[in-house]
Amino acid sequence: MTGPGSKILRLGVNIDHVATLRNARGGSGPDPVAAAALAVAAGADGITAHLREDRRHIRDADLARLRAEIRAPLNMEMAATEEMVAIACDLRPHACCIVPERREEVTTEGGLDVSGQAASLAPSVATLRARGCRVSLFIDPDPRQVAAAAAVGAAVVELHTGAYAEGVDGEITRLREAARQAASLGLEVHAGHGLSFGNVAPVAAIPEIAELNIGHFLIGQAVFDGLESVVREMRALMLAARASISG
Repeated sequence: MTGPGSKILRLGVNIDHVATLRNARGGSGPDPVAAAALAVAAGADGITAHLREDRRHIRDADLARLRAEIRAPLNMEMAATEEMVAIACDLRPHACCIVPERREEVTTEGGLDVSGQAASLAPSVATLRARGCRVSLFIDPDPRQVAAAAAVGAAVVELHTGAYAEGVDGEITRLREAARQAASLGLEVHAGHGLSFGNVAPVAAIPEIAELNIGHFLIGQAVFDGLESVVREMRALMLAARASISG
């Protein structure tokens, strides 16, 4: 686990929307596993894939191939359902990030209510941990949710940066404070949602954050610039922001 103020900052690339493009035509391409390999070759430190209940993008077979073929940590995003916990226990990815999920949403719209759902989340966290998965909880930068995440046994929190990306006043301060609180409780801190070339630097400069998980922007920008190019540029922006605080 990286400690508070660590100089280490990793990039996890979410390849869900490569699968979205594939599924639009119902064929086999573009292949999200091939995209994951390109991202890793360009410097991504890990790959994130969200297996949704409705399988709207990533499929079970994609996860199996990612686990078998990609030599980088796999972060499986998932709802805390009996089905998904069973799949994760069988797959045994490096990490499982539990997110809220509603069928009607286009994308994840907010963080988990860990403080209100602790009794139901704690058994899922314990089961996944027993199978060797690092458990992350995707939460809003709210002190109640940070404290609850530590209490249910998570190793990591991923702070939802969606409101920050939409320009909501005060969100970068909330992210900084939540990151400090989480690190003080022994949690590793990640962040993601809505991050782009234009807004990543202030989040990357938060010293407690060890990893950023970015997907939709990178896949969209790759249409114009190529996936390897955009992954390299994102990493450069992240590392420059981190270097600016470390002297």
